[in-house]
Amino acid sequence: MKDFRKLQVWQKAHQLTLNVYRVSRDFPSDERFGLTSQIRRSSSSVPTNIAEGCGRSTDGDLARFCDIAAGSASEAEYQVLLAHDIEYINRKAYDELTNDVWEVKRMLVSYVQYLRPNA
Repeated sequence: MKDFRKLQVWQKAHQLTLNVYRVSRDFPSDERFGLTSQIRRSSSSVPTNIAEGCGRSTDGDLARFCDIAAGSASEAEYQVLLAHDIEYINRKAYDELTNDVWEVKRMLVSYVQYLRPNA
């Protein structure tokens, strides 16, 4: 078992989630059960899956949960794009969130490669 709080990738994913929550506060109220909920769930799924993987007994299990986290990051990436394209977020917020998602995805790929050295 690993302490997820010590992983840089978890810290970055947690910060991404906090930023998504901050930005999505301004989404229209009629999106509360739509895009607001979806973008929050997908972004929070990233650090959640990393944390769950850290609670498992093997590096292989952790790598599998990091793969799931990467999928959630891609989902969040699309939802950020959608939010921008329908003008719920401005270009600056879009660029910042997208860069954060890309960084988390790169970190996850590197971490999975570390966890699966012979794959």
